[in-house]
Amino acid sequence: MDAMANGIEEDQLCRSGFDCVWDACWTRNPVDPRNLKMVRRVRDLATEHGYDIVHVHTPVASFVTRYALDRLRHERNVKVVYTAHGFHFHPAGGAIRNKVFETLERKASRWTDSLVVMNREDFKAAGEKAFVPLGRLRFMPGIGVDRSRYSTLSVSRKDLDHVRAELAISQDAPVLLMLAEFVKRKRHSDAIQAFSRVGHPRAQLILAGTGPLMESMKRLASQLGVGDRVRFLGFRNDVPVLMKASRALILPSSQEGLPRSVLEALSMGVPVIGSRIRGTTELLERNAGLLVDVGDIDKLAQAMELVIHDAGAAAVMGQTGREQSEMYDLTHLLRMHEDLYKELLEIQSSQSLT
Repeated sequence: MDAMANGIEEDQLCRSGFDCVWDACWTRNPVDPRNLKMVRRVRDLATEHGYDIVHVHTPVASFVTRYALDRLRHERNVKVVYTAHGFHFHPAGGAIRNKVFETLERKASRWTDSLVVMNREDFKAAGEKAFVPLGRLRFMPGIGVDRSRYSTLSVSRKDLDHVRAELAISQDAPVLLMLAEFVKRKRHSDAIQAFSRVGHPRAQLILAGTGPLMESMKRLASQLGVGDRVRFLGFRNDVPVLMKASRALILPSSQEGLPRSVLEALSMGVPVIGSRIRGTTELLERNAGLLVDVGDIDKLAQAMELVIHDAGAAAVMGQTGREQSEMYDLTHLLRMHEDLYKELLEIQSSQSLT
């Protein structure tokens, strides 16, 4: 099994997990000319290595790859699978933006043998808009969570003491965690503004992740007078420890598919305060956390206050989340993918005989 992604050749985990890895210069910017340069490279690699199935993720890279492989789908019967991590058209999007992304998805669906969606809203939309025949539309709840890693048993007291000492956070200080790239749709500004209204003087807001808006968010925290209690950690590889050290995970974003950070928090029994949007609502609707409308700073602050001051309620929500996280277990999702690949290979074989 081989893989292609931007920067993958520098990732030791990926290099050890795949037979071959190929670096790609594409970006998330749909108008970046570097994306078009990948068409020939994708087509040449697929031809040279004779892949039977190519599984693509992320909108721009997936559009480029599906376009590049359309000819091979007909000439060599290559099967192309696309997993949509949340369609870029949605009820909260603008009319023009939605129309553009829907048109692009409809076009790319012609180059797709199996469309995988990970939340009920996208499954309904894909069916109603008939992107692909229903027999080629598949629902899978996310990409799976390793519940042995994201487990309360995987984090020791020594781990917790170490991270609190590293961050100079006292044992009695309640911690709220946001784990997200610093981009506009994640709405870090909402989290910081809401936190500035929380009355607990020792509460800490930890923001883990990187991205172009980090520096502006640091300035915002300083302007709101909470610069000393909002921590910007950058990239971290100890996410389970940070989660277990936290009273709740915060995710006030305006757009998600089925957010991985929420799945990880549920698996660890950590309640989530999330925005009432596609994907997040689906994960929290059974009282595994608290939902607030996108941009409602007052309600977000109230939710933060609740989990900080009512540890019992937070624990109940966390236990509910842990119980329902089983359906998102990595082993379950791997079986679903194996079944899909087996089905596609059987179709490929039968088509080759005719």
